[in-house]
Amino acid sequence: MVDALDTVVSGGTVFDGRGGPGLRADVGIAEGRVVSISEAPLPVKAGTTTRIDATGRWVTPGFIDFHTHYDAEVELAPGLVESVRHGVTTVSMGSCSLGLVPGTPEDLADMFCRVEAIPYDQVRALLEERKDWDTLPDYLHHLGQLPLGPNVTSFVGHSAIRAHVMGIGRSLARGERPTGEELGRMERLLHDGLDAGYLGLSIQTLPWDKMGGSRDLRSRPLPSTYGRWSEYRRLTRILRERGRVFQGVPNVTTKVNVLLFMLESVGLVRRALKTTVISMMDTRATRGLHRLIGVLSRGVNRLLGGDFRWQALPEVFDLWSDGIDLVVFEEFGAGAAALHLQDAVERHRLLTDPAYRARFRHEWTSKLLPKVFHRDFNQSEILRAPDPSLVGKSFAAVARERRQDVVDTFLDLVAEHGTELRWYTVMANDRPRELERIVAHPDVLIGFSDAGAHLRNMAHYNFPLRMLRVVRAAERAGRLTMTSGQAVRRPTGEIAEWFGIDAGVLAAGRRADLVVLDPARLGPELDVPVEAPMPEFGGFVRLVSQNCGAVSDVLVRGRAAIRGGHPTAELGRAHGLGQVLRASS
Repeated sequence: MVDALDTVVSGGTVFDGRGGPGLRADVGIAEGRVVSISEAPLPVKAGTTTRIDATGRWVTPGFIDFHTHYDAEVELAPGLVESVRHGVTTVSMGSCSLGLVPGTPEDLADMFCRVEAIPYDQVRALLEERKDWDTLPDYLHHLGQLPLGPNVTSFVGHSAIRAHVMGIGRSLARGERPTGEELGRMERLLHDGLDAGYLGLSIQTLPWDKMGGSRDLRSRPLPSTYGRWSEYRRLTRILRERGRVFQGVPNVTTKVNVLLFMLESVGLVRRALKTTVISMMDTRATRGLHRLIGVLSRGVNRLLGGDFRWQALPEVFDLWSDGIDLVVFEEFGAGAAALHLQDAVERHRLLTDPAYRARFRHEWTSKLLPKVFHRDFNQSEILRAPDPSLVGKSFAAVARERRQDVVDTFLDLVAEHGTELRWYTVMANDRPRELERIVAHPDVLIGFSDAGAHLRNMAHYNFPLRMLRVVRAAERAGRLTMTSGQAVRRPTGEIAEWFGIDAGVLAAGRRADLVVLDPARLGPELDVPVEAPMPEFGGFVRLVSQNCGAVSDVLVRGRAAIRGGHPTAELGRAHGLGQVLRASS
């Protein structure tokens, strides 16, 4: 076998994704699988074997992004280039109770697009034109027919199955509960999904994620938020029995119901339920909360037999906004009222209404209303505006110049300039020592990129590289939080093992998904996003991060997806790279 290799990655420091130290070795690949990891040079046959020189670089398993919203983008651009270029070779969809199955095109688009800030018209059109699946198994079969770049996995979305079973209207009606027969249908749908290989079930309990579309259902919370815990438990019982994953979004504004997710995971007299929720962050709004919730999860897992995991990003959590079009404004009533209005004239009328402005100011400045967003206009920077004198200033600085209340200044500027007013703020993870604590916490899964969503607002596509940078920076400062091998394991083997998928490890016989990266190039350039047009979304311009040469090569199933830092011609165009990965219990 060793003398019939398709590819040899030679001379690099190999981390196998299991947490051990790096080994200077060659990796031999044939027929999409790793054949050998050898300290002795492997043979390279001229004209037959492709050699990748990894001297001075790391060779790692492909990274796993287990929280994305690529459900729409994968249909139009199945290469998912912006993740793959950073070494991500496996992604998961169906997050946050959402997905593109089951349901009608209108229902699915209305649930999906506003929440995830994705162009509605394009998503609705692609579903109406291309949707050739009706069942959960059919959908995975459909995905398998696409020329996938990375491997793809998915959750069953609770909002989708609830709306499908109850009808969209009843699923969004307060006080309406599913009948016993309807609960049975949801259970059968979940069983069908798990039989087909879905990772588990995702639910949503955060009421500021709202319905889109133009029907009178617009601005209601998603169907999943109307479920009671008795409904969720009918479904988590199935997950528990089958060893699958319960993914949830707690009400991060009040933060209290995260305790229910923790208790659901408890396994003292029953099988523990694999439970993961967003998110452990050092937020500017509630400093120190990340430490408290870390103590709580430790207690649940160590003392109560739970299997609970926080999702966490290993980087500064920053946000960009065009006017008021930012999901955090859904957190309070006045912000949601503005986002409810799609017509620019109507929104301008609302933003200039004195009664509305008084309401906005009251809710924005209230000390009693719970919050996630810091709501401090001092912590903002105007990046672009029709009035160039605004650029580089905070809203608070502009207010001081105008001798005006800062809320009035913000509303004036948004009313005047709309989405042409682009600004920036930092929400969380801006303290390096606290970020190191989060990254090293044993109850954290490194993820929650939201890749494919919030296209103008966030750029976390390269989070695995930033994870490695955090650990290396701590080591250079004499604060060793983990070894390099342990750091590589966090976004690779650790996630694959917990989710039960064939990924994340480099070993003989395993899938040949791997990354060649230069650790010396994990610098501040990783934090600089760029705006990139998306032809598949009608030229919509999204914000993406770049790896600045840190990643030279990415192989998916042994085939080149990135070569010399650039996508290959077959990425997203040819079959044979990514596959649909199915969970095993």
